[in-house]
Amino acid sequence: MTKSAFDKIAAGMGDALAYAAGEADAAQFNVYIPAQVDVKKIRGRLKMTQPVFAKKFGFSLGRVRDWEQGRFPVDAPSRVLLTIIEKEPEAVVRALSAA
Repeated sequence: MTKSAFDKIAAGMGDALAYAAGEADAAQFNVYIPAQVDVKKIRGRLKMTQPVFAKKFGFSLGRVRDWEQGRFPVDAPSRVLLTIIEKEPEAVVRALSAA
């Protein structure tokens, strides 16, 4: 049975989160977590306001503002999620949608 793109993304995200939590070695999974992400650029490419972006992807509005204005660094698990949002926003929306 072949895995869907969503299944592959979900598995990769789980592995990345395990690495970020210190539970796994990145070399084992070939995971790349970017040192920085440009939240404003990601949000702009999606043509979303800060409130819409925050609500759609489960972030607080204040945190999105802090990240964009450089007042607070983006933590590793959030960088993982933001990287997936940048590359596959529809997959994240599907995963976070209420059943």
